[in-house]
Amino acid sequence: MAKNKKQKSYYDKVHGWGRVSTISALCVLLMFPAAICLYLGVFPDLSLLFKGLLKVLPLYWAMAVVEVIFYTPMLGAGGTYLSFVTGNIVNLKLPCAISAMENAKVKANSEEGEVISTIAIATSSIVTTIVLAIGVIAFAPFLQSFTESPLLMPAFKQVIPALFGALGAGYFLKHWKLSVVPIFVMLLILVFVSDIGASTLIFPGIIVSVLATFVMYKVGFLDKKESK
Repeated sequence: MAKNKKQKSYYDKVHGWGRVSTISALCVLLMFPAAICLYLGVFPDLSLLFKGLLKVLPLYWAMAVVEVIFYTPMLGAGGTYLSFVTGNIVNLKLPCAISAMENAKVKANSEEGEVISTIAIATSSIVTTIVLAIGVIAFAPFLQSFTESPLLMPAFKQVIPALFGALGAGYFLKHWKLSVVPIFVMLLILVFVSDIGASTLIFPGIIVSVLATFVMYKVGFLDKKESK
């Protein structure tokens, strides 16, 4: 009884502070463009603004629901709030949390996994902020010469693919059975719709991954351990 009471108190605090941090972050994000509009005395036409938003909002609404359902079981309550406030979930926070839990040999849905995931994501956020600050200060005097260099310019255009490729390669090799079908389907989509955005690909990628894993598990191609 005492343990359940402490656990309930912990989650109450996590959700309480999580809501406060999320709402605060939203307010800060909205205050910046609002402050610019007030300072310059220029405001967007609301009718045109909403007209433009209607074209993209349905996709982001769907993605918001899917991401919460998809990430929360792996990140835990505290890790989910931290990740959604600080960003970079797929390419930074999620790999850090999974790696930390694997090294600690704990499950994502356990009490230990909740704590390890939260600590890993918090540490990742702090380290990322420090590294970015140092990088901006150190490379600011040379950034223009780097980005305008004919020799280095092609490399800067491939930063995002290189980053995701490096992060994904380890997981693809480790869980190659789970990776084959999603990668094939994503490549097939890109063949026919080459200009599709990466954020748009995430939604079908998640659905294909879950369905493919379920089917492979049912037909016996995966064992119980590989399907997790």
